[in-house]
Amino acid sequence: MSTTYEQITDRRPLHERVAADLRDEILSGAVLPGAVLSPAELQQRFATSSATVEQALDILREERLITSCTDTAGPAPDTVVLEHRQRTMRPARSLAPADPGQPFRWVIEARKRGVRANCALLEVKHVPEAPTHVAQALGLSAGTPVLLRSQVLTFDDEPAGLVKAYFPLEIVRGTAMTEPRRIRGGTSTLLAQLGYPPLRCVDSVSARIPTQEQQALLKLPHNVPVLRTFRVVYSDHDRPVEAHDTVESGHLYELQYEFSHAR
Repeated sequence: MSTTYEQITDRRPLHERVAADLRDEILSGAVLPGAVLSPAELQQRFATSSATVEQALDILREERLITSCTDTAGPAPDTVVLEHRQRTMRPARSLAPADPGQPFRWVIEARKRGVRANCALLEVKHVPEAPTHVAQALGLSAGTPVLLRSQVLTFDDEPAGLVKAYFPLEIVRGTAMTEPRRIRGGTSTLLAQLGYPPLRCVDSVSARIPTQEQQALLKLPHNVPVLRTFRVVYSDHDRPVEAHDTVESGHLYELQYEFSHAR
């Protein structure tokens, strides 16, 4: 492995850097499912020890990107690349209310991609004072209470996202939104029924190091980042009616946005 400027300035342990390079090749499709990774070849390629290569492979096994292949005559088992589980989701398509009798559009979009998706409600509660960024997004005065609905999103029964959705109490007070149960068709469907149809949203997306809560609820592998999406939903007269603070598992999620040129 030749010395580059990036390697000189990268302070991560060598096994994490090797894992990062291999992970990128797997997720980008440069290395296809079914390909065999030979520890001996990796040791030569990265000019490192067998112990370092094995540490790197252990990281990828924990992320379920590879699996050991013991059907080999070599001194160490080869490794087979699995089909990676990172799913492409299109957030813009989950804005509209669900069709009558249908589940939340996020679930429908996931199913179209062959993913068994589900939403598990964690809690529904009144928050006496909205977090500052939520109050600003919803156009509320400091100290204004809001309703919080928290849920975990799963892909094929594996935690994939943590959603904290905030709503102005003046809109949802006394409705099914305040009850500790799931809303058929999602909250956007109920908002539309209440006279606040979601018409526009603004997403702010960033990469984060997971908090302790996120690490525990999403059962993240070691050293995996999360995608954080803060979405503000607007209704008629550009009134903000909902703020989503969503954290998605970095090894399971890919977000896709589509743009067109306005004429």
